[in-house]
Amino acid sequence: MSRPKRVGFLGVGWIGRHRMEAMLATGAIGAVAIADPDEESRAAASKIVSGAIVLDGLDDLLGAGLDGVVIASPSALHAEQSIAALEAGVAVFCQKPLGRTAAEVDRVVAAAKAADKLLGVDLSYRFTSGMAAIRELIWRGEIGTVFGADLTFHNAYGPDKSWFYDPALSGGGCVMDLGVHLVDLGLWALGWPDVTTVEASLMHQGRPLEDPSRQCEDYAVATIRTADGTVLRVACSWRLPAGKEAVIAAEFYGTDGGAALRNVGGSFYDLEATRMHGTWAEPLAEREDDWGGRAAADWARRLAAGEGFDVEAERLGDVARVLDRIYGR
Repeated sequence: MSRPKRVGFLGVGWIGRHRMEAMLATGAIGAVAIADPDEESRAAASKIVSGAIVLDGLDDLLGAGLDGVVIASPSALHAEQSIAALEAGVAVFCQKPLGRTAAEVDRVVAAAKAADKLLGVDLSYRFTSGMAAIRELIWRGEIGTVFGADLTFHNAYGPDKSWFYDPALSGGGCVMDLGVHLVDLGLWALGWPDVTTVEASLMHQGRPLEDPSRQCEDYAVATIRTADGTVLRVACSWRLPAGKEAVIAAEFYGTDGGAALRNVGGSFYDLEATRMHGTWAEPLAEREDDWGGRAAADWARRLAAGEGFDVEAERLGDVARVLDRIYGR
C-alpha cells in the first residue's frame, strides 16, 4: 500500500481544523505540518495531529516536501499563496474565494494547469446529497426545462474578523462570502450555461453601496440571465433580521415541477431536499447535517489517487466573472 500523501495546513482556525479532520478521516493523507500566526489555533491543531511540525508560514511549508497544501488564510492571500504552491509542484485545496477577482482566479487556474496539479476549492454545498439529487433531476430532464432558480443565503450574523469588512482584503462583502456558493450552485446544477446579463443591487447598512472599493455590501440581490433563457435570482446578506440564524435555499423551477434544497429551522447545517409538484412536495434526499467536510475529503482522495489538473477547475473562473459583474467590475 502506498503511503498517505503528505499535506500541510496553512491556517488552522476553526474551519481549517474541521477540514483537516475530514481529510484525515479518509486515510488518504497525513497532516505533516501546520502554520498559523495564532498560537491558540496552532495548539488546537497540534492536538488533532500530534506528530505534525509547526512552521512559520507558506515558504517553510513548501520546503517540507509536501504533496499538497490546504489554504485557509485571509482571502487577500489565497491567489498568491495558491500560485506559489502550484509553481512549487504542490497540489492545492483552498477556502473560497480562490481569488478576489476573476483575474486572480484565472491566474491560479493557469498555474494549476501548467503544473498539472490538483486544484480544489471548498465549495461545500455541491457535496450535499440534496444538491446531488437535484442536479440529477435537472440533468435527466425530470422537472422539464428549468426556467428559473432562486438562490438565497441570509446570515443573521456576520464575519468575526475585521479583514472581511475591508474590500481590499476580502474582495467584497456578503456576495464574496456567501454569494459565491449561490452562483456556483446555480451554474453547476444547470450544466454551466453561458451567462448573458447580470444586474445587481448592493446595499451597505441600509443604503445603496456607494463605492465597493471602500465599503463591503451587507445585502445584495442579483438577477442572472443565461443564453438559454433561464433566470437566476441571487440574494444574500450579513446581519439580516431574518428571525432565525440563517435562511439558505437553492430552488429550481421547471416546466414539469421543481426541486429545492433548504435549511431547516434556521440551521446553518441541517438541510433537506424536496421535489415539488404544484401544491405538494416529497422528500428527495435524506435530511443531513454532516456534509461540511466532504469537498475537502473528496480532494484528499483524489490527491491520493494521483490525479492532476482537472479541467473542471476552469469553471471557477466562470463563477468569478459573474461575481465581477455583480460588483460592476
